[in-house]
Amino acid sequence: MWMLLLCALADTTGELRVSVAPAESLSVTVAGQGTPVVLIPGLFGSAFAYRTLVPQLTAAGYQAIVIEPLGIGGSARPARADYSLAAQAGRVARVLDVLGVQGAIVVAHAVGAAIAYRLAYLRPDLVRAVLSLEGGPAEAAATPGFRRAMKFAPWIKLFGGVRRVRNQIHHYLTAASRDTGWVTEATVAGYTADAVRDLDATLKAYLAMAAAREPEALRPHLGAIHCPVLLIVGAWPHAGGPPPREVAVLAAALPSFAVDSVPDVGHFVYEERPDAVVAAVERIAADEWPTP
Repeated sequence: MWMLLLCALADTTGELRVSVAPAESLSVTVAGQGTPVVLIPGLFGSAFAYRTLVPQLTAAGYQAIVIEPLGIGGSARPARADYSLAAQAGRVARVLDVLGVQGAIVVAHAVGAAIAYRLAYLRPDLVRAVLSLEGGPAEAAATPGFRRAMKFAPWIKLFGGVRRVRNQIHHYLTAASRDTGWVTEATVAGYTADAVRDLDATLKAYLAMAAAREPEALRPHLGAIHCPVLLIVGAWPHAGGPPPREVAVLAAALPSFAVDSVPDVGHFVYEERPDAVVAAVERIAADEWPTP
């Protein structure tokens, strides 16, 4: 295990699995050297989703560490597990402890940002700053709409299976993007590869996420996040980002918070404008942003 870690932490890309509990292991991808930048994908994301962003980060002199939460990407999908966001934050912390990483810039997309916020107040030693990509202070691993959709999960495999999943993901990616040129058949296959490898396990994990309950609310703890938090949103009208009321909650509660928008970009900022994400990371690393 330690040999794998040493290889992964070298100046080459390495993929490894980190055991965080019995029957629970997370898929981790490490590339480059330098200031650590931890990348947490959203509910339907994976390390594949950061395939363009990671090379740009390493070229800029950062070490990119993609951690796929339990049930997401290539990580394990146990049917019986705690899929709460708090539990996911604890698993991310365990991975960083194993890797010996502290003071990381945490970049997280969508609901992954809710994991990052929890990590920031539970383990402030691990987080130098949070860069949220379209992620608000979610109080549940799945939205009400996701929970409603999961009621029909048993029928997905029976009526359409893999093809239906890929069609839905294709629609989801294009509907939330301004420039849909990046959404190709190969891209959709990459986004769905891990999920369809064991569709039964994926659906059971999603059902468990939909049923997960948080041990405590996030919002009362936002004031304990003393590191800088930058929220980046796509300026093109789209679904998926945090509504204004959630942005207002962050602005009122966080000691150091700012919002930036990227023009002509939708929900997937890291796909349409990875350079904008790298630029934000560099501003944070240089302590040029933000001021309380």
